[in-house]
Amino acid sequence: MKVRASVKKICEKCKIIRRAGVVRVICTNPRHKQRQG
Repeated sequence: MKVRASVKKICEKCKIIRRAGVVRVICTNPRHKQRQG
């Protein structure tokens, strides 16, 4: 899980979702998991 000020899609399988007011990126590749913070 990377915590970043700006989350972006790294590959075409990344999805940007909002969960409880937190922007997250979920992907099949666990290295691409991100959270805004």
